[in-house]
Amino acid sequence: MATVFANQFDSGSADEPAIEAAAGSVAGKVAVPSEPETSSEGSAPKKSGPSPLAGLIGKWGKSLIAPVLGILIFIGLWAALAPQVETSLGALPGPVEVAEQGVSLVGEWQAANEKEAQFYADQDARNAEAIAAGNSAGVRNFEYAGPPTFLDQIFTSLETVALGFALATVVAVPLGLAAGLSPLFNAAINPLIQIMKPVSPLAWLPIVTMVISATITSADPMLPKAFVISALVVMLCSLWPTLINTAVGTSSIDKDLLNVGRVLKLGWFAKLTRLVLPASLPYIFTGMRLSLGVGWMVLIAAEMLAQNPGLGKFVWDEFQNGSSQSLARIMFAVVVIGFIGFGLDRIMMALQSLVSKNHKI
Repeated sequence: MATVFANQFDSGSADEPAIEAAAGSVAGKVAVPSEPETSSEGSAPKKSGPSPLAGLIGKWGKSLIAPVLGILIFIGLWAALAPQVETSLGALPGPVEVAEQGVSLVGEWQAANEKEAQFYADQDARNAEAIAAGNSAGVRNFEYAGPPTFLDQIFTSLETVALGFALATVVAVPLGLAAGLSPLFNAAINPLIQIMKPVSPLAWLPIVTMVISATITSADPMLPKAFVISALVVMLCSLWPTLINTAVGTSSIDKDLLNVGRVLKLGWFAKLTRLVLPASLPYIFTGMRLSLGVGWMVLIAAEMLAQNPGLGKFVWDEFQNGSSQSLARIMFAVVVIGFIGFGLDRIMMALQSLVSKNHKI
C-alpha cells in the first residue's frame, strides 16, 4: 500500500479563489487530444458504422434480454431438477412451491396486522367502558406482543445491518485517512488489519456476546441485546474494506494537488476537507459498497446465533421446525435475502457514481 508523508500537511491558510486557481493549474496539465486531420479536399472521410436500430437492439439485448433469458433458464432447470433431489423433508421444492409459501407469508403478515388492530380496538373499548363507569383505575394499556411476521423480520434485519454499517463507516474512514496520510501509522496498523480481516463472524460472536451481556444489565434496555450483538458483529466484519480502500485512495492522491495546499499554506483541516476528502471519495464509496455487501452476508449468521428476530432467526426457526413447508419457506427467504442484497448493492453503486461525478478536483 502506497503511503503519503505526513509532513505534506503544514499549517497555514489561504482564500478559496487561490485554491481554485491553483487546482485549475494542476488540472490544466491534462493533455487535450488534437483535432483529426482532414483530407486534401478539406473534409474528413466518413466512417460507416452500425445503424442506430442495430445498436439499440444490441444494447437492449445485452442489458435486458440476456439477463431475463438467464433467469428463465435457471427457473426452468430448477423446476425440472427439484423433484429429483430428495431431502429429509421430501423432494426439493420447485419455484411454484416456493412462490406459494411467499404468498402464504404475506397472508400471515396481513392476518397479524388485523389481529393487532383488533387487540387495540378491544383494549380501547374496555378502557372507554371503565371510564364511563367511573373506574379510572381499571384503565389498562398494554403493548401487543404477537410474534414477528416475515416482513417484520425483514425490517429488523435492515435496521441491524444499517446500524452495523454506520458504525463500521464511522470507525473505518478516519482510520483509513490517517493510514493513508501517515507512513508511521500505516506501518503500525497494517499487521493488525491483515490479522483481523479474515476472522469469521462465528469467532467474533461469543466475544461480543459476553461483552454486551456484561455491559447491558438493565431489564429493559433501550436496544435489545440480540440486536446490539448482531450489529456489532456486522461492524467488526465489514469495516475492513472501507478502511483499506480509504487508505489506498488517500495515499494515491496526486502529489501536485497536495503541493498546491502546501504552497498556499493551507491548514490541515482545510487540506483535509477541500483536497483530501474530495479526491478520496470514489475510493471511500467503493470500500463502503464492499463493506455493505460483507455486512449483509455476515448478518444472517449473526442473527441465527444471537437470536435477533430478523431473517437469520427466521431461517433458523424454520430449520428447527422441520415441517413439510419449512424447506420451501427457507428457500423463499434465501431468494428474498439475495434480492435485498442486490438492491443494497445497486443503491451503493448509484451513490458511488453520483459522488464520482460531483467531486472532481
